[in-house]
Amino acid sequence: MIETMAGGVAAFDYNGDGRTDIFFTNGAAIPSLRKESPKYRNRLFRNDGGMKFTDVTEPAALAGAGYSMGAAAADYDNDGKVDLFVAGVYENLLYRNLGAGKFEDVTAKAGIKSDRWSVAAGWFDYDNDGLLDLFVVNYAKWTPSFDQFCGDATRNLRVYCHPKYFEPIPNQLYRNRGDGTFEDVSERAGIAQFAGRGMSVAFADYDGDGFADIFVTNDNLANFLFHNHGNGTFEEVALTAGVALLDHGKAVASMGADFRDYDNDGLPDIAVTALTGDTFPLFRNIGKGGFQDVTYSSRLGPQSIRWSGWGNGLFDFNNDGYKDLFTANSHVNDKIDLFEATPYKQSNRIFANLGNGTFQDVSQDAGSGFDIARAHRGCAFADFNGDGKIDVVVSSLGAPAELWENISPTTNHWLIVKLVGTRSNRDGIGARIRIGNQWNHMTTAVSYASSSHFGVHFGLGNMALIGNMEIRWPSGTVQMLNNITSDQVLEVREPGK
Repeated sequence: MIETMAGGVAAFDYNGDGRTDIFFTNGAAIPSLRKESPKYRNRLFRNDGGMKFTDVTEPAALAGAGYSMGAAAADYDNDGKVDLFVAGVYENLLYRNLGAGKFEDVTAKAGIKSDRWSVAAGWFDYDNDGLLDLFVVNYAKWTPSFDQFCGDATRNLRVYCHPKYFEPIPNQLYRNRGDGTFEDVSERAGIAQFAGRGMSVAFADYDGDGFADIFVTNDNLANFLFHNHGNGTFEEVALTAGVALLDHGKAVASMGADFRDYDNDGLPDIAVTALTGDTFPLFRNIGKGGFQDVTYSSRLGPQSIRWSGWGNGLFDFNNDGYKDLFTANSHVNDKIDLFEATPYKQSNRIFANLGNGTFQDVSQDAGSGFDIARAHRGCAFADFNGDGKIDVVVSSLGAPAELWENISPTTNHWLIVKLVGTRSNRDGIGARIRIGNQWNHMTTAVSYASSSHFGVHFGLGNMALIGNMEIRWPSGTVQMLNNITSDQVLEVREPGK
């Protein structure tokens, strides 16, 4: 089963040169779960500019260990250098960025456990103390000795077993103590009592109370929405909030997630990917703690029902002021075509946000080669070449990775905001930014088992000059900036100490 779910990607600037680099997770030998040859190494590629990259895995000391799956990038120790967490099968890894292009494995001394099958993770500051905490997404009970036959015995066709054969397990929350160590607060926070088959995590303050909440996708189980009470505890409210299930009331194979405002009403919404027949669920935030299933009214339902999605992201690819949806696609079962009229390898898709609450599949217009069918999994987003347009990097099982350069022919303006927290965490994760009627927030937890750390992007349409921009920092500070020129990467430092 673990062979179907690898492929996390992280996009982050590891060496501080202003260019976003790319990290890929990789698997290991089975049943040993060890990286017994170089082909199993995780990989870090340095961005040299001009869409050229160099493999710097060895000098960076990021080859890794074990069967790696997900990646999460953020500056957890507030030293100005982006660190990296790698989730894996009984082998989680925390790397501290030492600078000079090198990382140190600090997993053991930080107190991070490796006692479960972890798929993904994300960084956020749940208690607003200025220190980034870590949420680890766990899948199910599994060992290499699992040997149940699944498939069609009469045809001697063996396939990966359905998730229902794997017992759900809880996720984990680690509180950052600020001294390089973490405390497992899963029990005290109210996270540990909920068992699921977790796939991805995304964060946003969905009810505007000033504290980051947690959305977790579950595979063939109801999703979780952990409402942050602001006192160190969470309440699981997915069912009452309307995001546990779609309106038909059945659990789907939820995969990737992005938690941000797609309709410019100031409320973060939730986009999810799932397998063929499940559609790509979209939950619109209607305020007062509630969400509405708009999968079909947004037209995503009929356009996505034949696709199986993993990674995803809500980003404004044509800079028109509305966030579009990218999905990395493939079925989970490599022999699905022997059982159903569904292909295993699938192409990625782009659904353009039309600005009226609906999306349109414009993948056919995306350019030469975009219809490549592969076993796509994770994906990460950034402006890799500095032209103001969001590009995408996608992993594939048993095939080359894909780096998609955004060449949209548009004169629309843009802005990327890079935050530097002083009272808040250094990355400004959790900060909310408003330009006109657009809201976005700083997060690196996007997609399936992946991470995108490059700042906060806005498409601005014909807005060459931004009259005012509002930033609501996690510390509670509200900052206003006026008369900002568009088409730049703008670094903003939080007022205060």
